[in-house]
Amino acid sequence: MDGKKGSLSLLTSELKRFAQFLLSELKPKGKIVTPFNVFATIVLAVAAAILTLRFIKGLGAISHFSQFHPWGLWISFNVITGVAFAGGAYVLTFIVYILHVKKYHPIIRVTVLNGFLAYVFYAGALVLDLGRPLHVINPIIGNSFGVSSVMFLVAWHFMLYMAAEFLEFSPAVAEWLSWRKIRKVLGTLTLGVVIFGITLSTLHQSGLGALFLMAKGKIHPLWYSEFIPILFFISSIFAGLSMVIFERSISNKVFRRRSSSEVIRTNDDILVGLAKICAGTMFAYLFLKLLVLVHGQQFSMLTTPWGYWYLTEVVGFGLIPCVLFTWSVKTKNILLIQISSAMTLIGIVLNRLDTSMIAFNWMNPEKYFPSWMEIEITIAVLVVQILVFRWIVNRMPILSEPPIWAREHKKTVEKIQPIRIKEEQEAWKVSII
Repeated sequence: MDGKKGSLSLLTSELKRFAQFLLSELKPKGKIVTPFNVFATIVLAVAAAILTLRFIKGLGAISHFSQFHPWGLWISFNVITGVAFAGGAYVLTFIVYILHVKKYHPIIRVTVLNGFLAYVFYAGALVLDLGRPLHVINPIIGNSFGVSSVMFLVAWHFMLYMAAEFLEFSPAVAEWLSWRKIRKVLGTLTLGVVIFGITLSTLHQSGLGALFLMAKGKIHPLWYSEFIPILFFISSIFAGLSMVIFERSISNKVFRRRSSSEVIRTNDDILVGLAKICAGTMFAYLFLKLLVLVHGQQFSMLTTPWGYWYLTEVVGFGLIPCVLFTWSVKTKNILLIQISSAMTLIGIVLNRLDTSMIAFNWMNPEKYFPSWMEIEITIAVLVVQILVFRWIVNRMPILSEPPIWAREHKKTVEKIQPIRIKEEQEAWKVSII
């Protein structure tokens, strides 16, 4: 009886300690009144009022959606563009964990965190776009499953990939909470989860492009192609890595005090390496775009207003950044790499908006332009994502060194892993013989 009371007392004290720890972590770190915090407060207050109106009176009260343009800014930017920007997570995890290029390991956690938050908030924005938000659970519970729809495939890929990215990121949470045994278990899951996540991500990056294969008569011929899924997949590689470069350029200044010496020391070398990958994948993308243009015999369209807009996207924010990336790698010019990444991100925004919104229903006289409230909600989603990202980085070992006990466990795993791989290779050779 006394033993039970002692165990209950210990559990109570631990729960109390844990609650106090969480409350202390919720307190702001740093100045509360800053220009960004003031801006964020205003944006979120206005967004709260708009969302209240949206859920009371419906989408028509705040948006310019119509039967001809059912997909507006929230889908085109938050989801279709945002998912491309989150592509850095699957690319870097493939490079680090599958190809074993350890140079990029210092930024792997912050990249996975960015990808995870992007999926959570951008996919979460889908709820705002649905006429009946509660129907978002239909693909999960089997009501109107729609298994023949590409959207069904994309929905399940989104859900499973968010779970995979959370598991990839979860060791940092365990280190923050000092859950040593749980951290040990989560560390053993990393490789399997990474492989699962990469598979899902490559599928739904191209799956988003596959959605538009059903809209051949609605998308302008310069943007429509049977190769849209492949183009979406390839562009997600340099889009995601350009976002990593852009994020690193900001985080290296804003979170410098939270960054480990390794992160700071290797920053420039990492950016040069990422720029090299961007240049190579952008060349492949542009070459495929040229093949599509030649195969479709669409050169005559290039002298039309739509053609000028197309060239602005492909040449102005595709070819030029590709050349700049190549030159910046050769000269190791970090500023030029940052400029190139920003231009590339603009190009991806144009490409995704052109495909899904601007050049969609291009022959229809009724044109869609987002309302100011749609733009405000889009900004609010980005602001919330930044606030959550800042809160996590300031508390968890994302850019900083993990606890000593976690580093010791990592060294042990790194010593054992090559031995296990060698044993598996020997066993494979024996089985072949």
